[in-house]
Amino acid sequence: MLIARNDVSQAQVESLVETIEALLTEHGGSIQKREFWGLRSLAYRIKKNRKGHYVLLGLDCTPDTLRELERQLGLNEDVLRVLTLRVDEIDENPSPVLARKNDDRGERGGFRGGSKPAGRFESGRGGPRRGGEDREEYRARGEHEDAREAAGAE
Repeated sequence: MLIARNDVSQAQVESLVETIEALLTEHGGSIQKREFWGLRSLAYRIKKNRKGHYVLLGLDCTPDTLRELERQLGLNEDVLRVLTLRVDEIDENPSPVLARKNDDRGERGGFRGGSKPAGRFESGRGGPRRGGEDREEYRARGEHEDAREAAGAE
């Protein structure tokens, strides 16, 4: 996992991953999994940055190659943090973060083409706007007044 600065572009982050891949292939390693999680907020400021580009990589390499990779990433000014974990096997399925991100996009969809969500305001943040007479208490009063008028007319 690596976090790149927020002011670098997505293309620069991808080129950083390509340099990592070149270093790995030079030393007999490979990248088995790549996930770009995008620009996300950091839990706390790191080198005056509040956001960063998150990249999850599944690497297959020797410990010496990994040390050299971590050394070079530590020297790169665009990289804020690097975390390396050893796992028995790399899971080919999308990570939970990326899977949740894809689910959110499918469910949301926005209401540009669809119907607005029910709510309180006409702007879509609440529901249909109603006049004071539509409120339940006014309707109840109106029913009582109609009943009184009907009783008085008889």
